[in-house]
Amino acid sequence: MAASAASNAVDMAMASEPQKATMPVYEVDEKRALSASHSRSSLDQVGADDEHPDVQGEEPTIEELRTLRRVSGKIPWMAFTIAFVELCERFGYYGCQVLYTNFIQQDIPVVDGVVQTTGRDPTVDGQPGALGMGQRASFGIGQFNSFWAYTTPIIGAIIADEYLGRFNTIFIAIGFSILGHILLIVSAIPSVLTSGKAIAPFILGVITLGFGTGAFKANISPLIAEQYRQTKTRVIRDKKTGERVILDPNITLSRIFLYFYMFINIGSLTGQLSMVYVEKYVGFWCAYLLPTIMFCCCPVVLWFCRHKYIKTPPTGSVLIRALHLMKLAAKGKWSINPMKTRKNFKSDRFWEDVKPSHLGNHKPAWMQFDDAWVDQVARGLRACSCFTWIPLYWLAYNQMNNNLTSQAATMTRNGVPNDVITNLNPISLVIFIPIVDNVLYPALRKAHIRFTPIKRIAFGFLLASCAMISAAVIQHYIYKTGPCGMYMNSCDDRAAPINVWTQAVPYVLVGFSEIFTSITGLEFAFTKAPKNMRSLVTSYWHFMSAFSNALGQAFVSLSEDPLLVWNYTTVAILAFIGGVLFWFHQRPTDKREDILNMLPDSNYVGRDRRHSILPVEEGMSGNNVDAQGRTG
Repeated sequence: MAASAASNAVDMAMASEPQKATMPVYEVDEKRALSASHSRSSLDQVGADDEHPDVQGEEPTIEELRTLRRVSGKIPWMAFTIAFVELCERFGYYGCQVLYTNFIQQDIPVVDGVVQTTGRDPTVDGQPGALGMGQRASFGIGQFNSFWAYTTPIIGAIIADEYLGRFNTIFIAIGFSILGHILLIVSAIPSVLTSGKAIAPFILGVITLGFGTGAFKANISPLIAEQYRQTKTRVIRDKKTGERVILDPNITLSRIFLYFYMFINIGSLTGQLSMVYVEKYVGFWCAYLLPTIMFCCCPVVLWFCRHKYIKTPPTGSVLIRALHLMKLAAKGKWSINPMKTRKNFKSDRFWEDVKPSHLGNHKPAWMQFDDAWVDQVARGLRACSCFTWIPLYWLAYNQMNNNLTSQAATMTRNGVPNDVITNLNPISLVIFIPIVDNVLYPALRKAHIRFTPIKRIAFGFLLASCAMISAAVIQHYIYKTGPCGMYMNSCDDRAAPINVWTQAVPYVLVGFSEIFTSITGLEFAFTKAPKNMRSLVTSYWHFMSAFSNALGQAFVSLSEDPLLVWNYTTVAILAFIGGVLFWFHQRPTDKREDILNMLPDSNYVGRDRRHSILPVEEGMSGNNVDAQGRTG
């Protein structure tokens, strides 16, 4: 498998974090030592020092980590303003994207010899249309849009991490997105639509909006997570029960990403549902205008809250230094014998030998960082290795975008549009996320069951596989009971006697799987990346979705009658195998979850100070925060 080979290659390049066998697992730096020196009486004072949450409570021992119940901290209210910004952005993006198929594929309606200049067909069952380029062009442009929007995050991440910072880059992304929205509106203006020249502004709009979307996505999720300042686990006393518990920042971050994802789906759900009807009853110009107006809330909210946000400044060419570090670590480790090469790359000394403290006076001039940053780069690469399996998950997810929509058209709908059923996915997420956060996860923690990120992602793979199995079963009975047998897609208006709401099973299962795989992936990217490379690692997570779109081209030949049962079955098998291989490959990472989370923070803030938002004072940490916990 391509994903397996790529994963092994990445794992060989970075698989071994420094073991530090001679050092205690939870050795602390100066800041932790200060925290650990607090007396047990401080357990009753948790929450008193809101400006410095890292020094609350005591650092847990290994035994306490194993036995004490873990609890979440309080989600800062500023995080919800960023989540609302994401809601507006998703409303804008999906509110426009849902229109692309009809806009590209269908001809502009002509009723009684009169061209409908808005693209709307006023007849009862009329189909809105504009460019009339056909299904192949619609599919091709749609695939390009998905690939482009999930490739450009890498560009936005490099700009943010190295030059402008996340907050400033988000504003640039918003500027590109607004321009893209305006171009889409221009393409749907009646005079442009009827002139035959609408294709140019439309394609430019898709490209520009896709770039803005990608740069936005790479930076918005790290920004919301950075609003929670505590980074290390601490032993505290529960104010309600008096029980000694562990305040785990990773649980808090998990909750932040859960609600962030819920806001995403509220935005996409409302955008998709509402704009389909605006397209039908008003016209394309209005259907493109309303998402643009909603999107313009993004810069307004961010601007008014700008002084309240915690913002991490850029740190120069960290990517180049990370690549230099990997190249230096691999030097002399290659061998004609692949087993020996793998052993060398897995060695405990792989990263230890390139630490500044080990190299001493022999370290190269570009090595301006400390030992802790080397540990964090190794941890970030381990996260990227984890993400290499994710395209096999997205293969199952992407079935919702086309094949399941086509399947709905062959079922008994009783007046329900076939492209409305897909909204069962975001609806299920909006319903299940609060249940998972308030019922499932607390119950598992109370039972001392560690549902770690690796376990969650693997479980999501299995749920996606079950979703595809259910889709294959539904397709089998469509072929078995439908009037056209195994050629139902060409059966005119005749449908199989199976209610379309049966599709709730695969849609809900995919939605449930997103909670464990997609949301956890964003969380894992943030918590495992070096602080000055968070956008970059997050962009790699998004790029795996783009890679999956490219991989999905191999299944185009199965995406038509009479092979659709084989299509769903093959994807189900790949998702299952991907989940199993992911689990066996990432078990060492799962066992070291606490060790990875407790790595010391690096003081490395970058050598190139020209791009810093704030002047860097001597001895200041990489967070670069002022006394009020703000930057910029």
